[in-house]
Amino acid sequence: MFNLLAPGNLFSAEAWADAWEIVLSEFPAAIWDTLWVTFLSTLFAFVIGLPLGILLACGDRDGIIPLPRWLKALLGFLINILRSVPFTILMIVVLPLSRAIVGTTVGTTASVVPLVVAAFPFVARVVESSVREVNPNLVEAAESMGATPFQIVVKVLIPESVPSLISNVALTLTNVLGYTAMSGAIGGDGLGRIAYNYGYIRYQSPVLLLSVLLLILLVQVIQSLGSFLSARFDRRLKRPVGGRRKKRAAAGE
Repeated sequence: MFNLLAPGNLFSAEAWADAWEIVLSEFPAAIWDTLWVTFLSTLFAFVIGLPLGILLACGDRDGIIPLPRWLKALLGFLINILRSVPFTILMIVVLPLSRAIVGTTVGTTASVVPLVVAAFPFVARVVESSVREVNPNLVEAAESMGATPFQIVVKVLIPESVPSLISNVALTLTNVLGYTAMSGAIGGDGLGRIAYNYGYIRYQSPVLLLSVLLLILLVQVIQSLGSFLSARFDRRLKRPVGGRRKKRAAAGE
């Protein structure tokens, strides 16, 4: 058994040989499990968090979907409570819920439940922020044309929030990806399980290092893709070609 803190372990040829065998045998399935759980949990988190975020943004007294003050305060209070609980504790608290929904508390499917519970309050808040950033003049124009609240949400608020929502999807994915690593400590599958079982329990430093590097790489890919798509769909960043030509002509180019 290798000592995690011993420098010789990280640079030992024997340790890296063992690590390479683990990479070939364990990592492909672990990467798939990590991505599958991350994207599935984020999807369910947005299914729950998107309407909650819209309600929080539009439920003010003068909003397009005014809610009773006590109901809006209750929603905000519950979301803040769930966001305040550290994920490590939240995983343990929702174990009975995981057992009730999927019939078990270990494995890939069971880890989705605590991940969704941890992610949807965050999604609700970022969606609320995205919707509040929409130009209120657009909402007023839609109201003046007789649009219903549902039409305003579907045809104005959500389309105008798409660039921000894409960025928030990427941000949520990276957060959930970090949560999946922690879920390995209580029986979740994926890179977190490998890092915990081999890197922590068995003191195999190279396996732990490779797991961390893979998680960093996945975060970079997801964040870069999210930034690219957000800029692609952001109409505010697009300028007419004719406008560019006029500016160049005025500058003497």
